[in-house]
Amino acid sequence: MFVITLKFADNKTRAAELMNEHKAWIQQGFDNGLFLMVGSLQPNQGGGIIAHNTSRDLLEAFVNKDPFVAEQVVTADILEITPARLDDRLEFLAA
Repeated sequence: MFVITLKFADNKTRAAELMNEHKAWIQQGFDNGLFLMVGSLQPNQGGGIIAHNTSRDLLEAFVNKDPFVAEQVVTADILEITPARLDDRLEFLAA
């Protein structure tokens, strides 16, 4: 399981210009079964993503295709978590 933070960088003024491409990238993440949740980091710091069902290398390559990352609107940080204990509702993450 992975937690990705996308924190605004110096080039954040281009966010509005690239938003439609960024949203299409997010949709592709859901369509590919990678993303479980996407949301905003508060207050207005960027975004956060929970991902699974992939390797770190493949996820890094996919994150680098995000227009926000490619155009340095955000910096991406990927944290890999190996679940040790899960609520029954999240058992699928242990696979």
